[in-house]
Amino acid sequence: MKNISLLMTFASMSGGCGRASTETDVAPYLDEDQPLDIRVEDALSRMTLEEKVALLHAQSKFSSAGVPRLGIPEVWCTDGPHGIRAEVLWDEWEQAGWTNDSCTAFPALTCLAATWNPEMSALYGKSVGEEARYREKDVLLGPGVNIYRMPLNGRNFEYMGEDPFLSSRMVVPYVRGVQANGVAACVKHFALNNQETNRQQVNVVVDDRALREIYLPAFRAAVEEGKAWAVMGSYNRYKGEFCCHNHYLLNEILKGEWNFDGVVISDWGGVHDTKQAIENGLDMEFGSWTDGLTWGASNAYDNYYLARPYLELLRSGEASEATLDDKARRVLRLIFRTAMNRRKPFGSLNSPEHIAAARRIAGEGMVLLKNDNGVLPFDMSQLKTIAVIGENAVKMMTVGGGSSSLKVHHECTPLEGIRAAVGNRVKVLYERGYVGDVTTSYNGVDSGQDLADSRTSGQLLADAVAAARQADAVLFVGGLNKSDYQDCEGADRREYGLPYGQDAVIEALAAANPRLAVVFVSGNAVAMPWIDRVPAVLEAWFSGSEAGNALADVVFGAVNPSGKLPFTFPVRLEDNGAIAMGEFPGDDTVTYREGLFVGYRWHEARQIAPLFAFGHGLSYTTFDVSDVRSDRASLSAKGRIRISAEVTNTGDMAGAEVVQLYIGDEESSLPRPVKELKGFRKVFLAPGEHQTVTFDITPDLLQYYDDTKAAWVAEPGAFTAYVGTASDNICGTVGFTLE
Repeated sequence: MKNISLLMTFASMSGGCGRASTETDVAPYLDEDQPLDIRVEDALSRMTLEEKVALLHAQSKFSSAGVPRLGIPEVWCTDGPHGIRAEVLWDEWEQAGWTNDSCTAFPALTCLAATWNPEMSALYGKSVGEEARYREKDVLLGPGVNIYRMPLNGRNFEYMGEDPFLSSRMVVPYVRGVQANGVAACVKHFALNNQETNRQQVNVVVDDRALREIYLPAFRAAVEEGKAWAVMGSYNRYKGEFCCHNHYLLNEILKGEWNFDGVVISDWGGVHDTKQAIENGLDMEFGSWTDGLTWGASNAYDNYYLARPYLELLRSGEASEATLDDKARRVLRLIFRTAMNRRKPFGSLNSPEHIAAARRIAGEGMVLLKNDNGVLPFDMSQLKTIAVIGENAVKMMTVGGGSSSLKVHHECTPLEGIRAAVGNRVKVLYERGYVGDVTTSYNGVDSGQDLADSRTSGQLLADAVAAARQADAVLFVGGLNKSDYQDCEGADRREYGLPYGQDAVIEALAAANPRLAVVFVSGNAVAMPWIDRVPAVLEAWFSGSEAGNALADVVFGAVNPSGKLPFTFPVRLEDNGAIAMGEFPGDDTVTYREGLFVGYRWHEARQIAPLFAFGHGLSYTTFDVSDVRSDRASLSAKGRIRISAEVTNTGDMAGAEVVQLYIGDEESSLPRPVKELKGFRKVFLAPGEHQTVTFDITPDLLQYYDDTKAAWVAEPGAFTAYVGTASDNICGTVGFTLE
């Protein structure tokens, strides 16, 4: 429809169908050889006041109006960030009933972050961007980079972990990959959206240091390095103002300090006031009423805060047209970059390349947490029977979880993946073990599964134990799901422990068969009271369309696990800083009393041993990291120090190790964490192969935000560089000074 409308406009501008357009007939705003700013200003100069305002608010659930008179098309958004949401009706959340809108589900962003590999992020962004492009979407509502503050946030699975440096390095390739397709990445949720409980009202109180050092760096990297074309405001308040129209966040930081030239898009229903939306940085308003045309008006979208109410203020002189022009410029810039970009690629949907990418990312992101006695990988030549236990072995996980719910072309479950991998060589027994959630639909999409089970919990457990006793090896596949109060938008988890009585099932399986591997499908840390009795634990995440095949790759050794945790697993919930300080979820206000000390920073400052540390992840081979050294002892204000280490694969299987660089400030005048991640390299090595890994330290990596000066500061003095394979596994240190 967009292209037809545009061609008709071109024809009318050239004097009708009978006369071919010449280069001189083309208005500057239509000429893609013209600089972007010239095109924007030309288009803006041709628009009426009403047309400018119409650009700024929704006309349907997921679209906003263009300027038909000028051949400027609509903007179409789609939910992400793990795949392209199925089409909904124009003015309803219900499904449109299309038969060609099934997508590839890519792994959740926790899994992507766990790869610790920017190349995987680039592949992910390129692939999901191609699917958005094929579906004629202009804005992909993702990725999410809110910080993993504590393990109960129901939406943690959509984000990239607890560390701002890791999130920053992983978000940039994703954004670039999406936008190479002429689709805008809309980085969300800006900012401080770290809980779902009371998310639409809660006022976040956080000190400036924590805001700048922990919660904003990934957004800044997405804007300044990734050149993101869109940012989505969050529902919550900060400094008493809603973040979708927050002067400090949007005007001063995003558009001021970071020179963001894209659009600020509201979260759906995140706008509350016309004057604040006008003055405080919002550019495009979506979802303010979710029942569209049923509010007693011919078009309720005209009653949005940035619609008729804005127009009335402009006509009365109470609102500045200069502010309107800034918003319209930004939207036009977005349209020229996306909908009117005739040089963008065609895109593709459910291609073999996308399926392969989903499988590769999933396999590389899985984290081997424990593997005593080499239980994994299972050797098919040594097995006659394998027992697969657990509801998550059969439950499809792409449906549900909120706005990231997907309608997929296919989803390979863990049981299907295991059976496909072994074929007729190994007998596979399956028992459910427990019944959790039997729902199979969300927002009109149904997986088509029948998960009903009439057995009692006692009988389910007995049947699972019987199968485990018959088998040569047992694979328990459990964890969380995407139901309310688990890994799901709109509500936070109610407990740190596993739901549905899974702990009892795991305990019984451990007693029945010592060759047990526990696999978690989740986006959050969980308690493991049985950890000393289980030899092998694998975090498999929500792995998308190819979940089962990717899991089988790892379980049977076709893929050597190389994932590392992007967040800390505490032993107890109370070991987490946000919980320990008593500030979750709050009521009208939540105060981040832990400040800078999020995740491993809290554990190290309080000397609390984690269950599994940030950066932890094992391999089927072994690595030696040694000879940590620097090329000089001091760093000048404009110089650099190079830190080097030797990495060797000392095992008998090819694999990858993530070498991590942390830096600690030994002489800071303000409190700082013991150490902070400042670099990482993923190294792929054959057995016996050796490689030198280097990191360059420059003064900007040593800075902290001094809230007394409102400035970034790198204080002269002593620092320590820590090189290791996890935050709690340091292989060598070297001291240096900043002059």
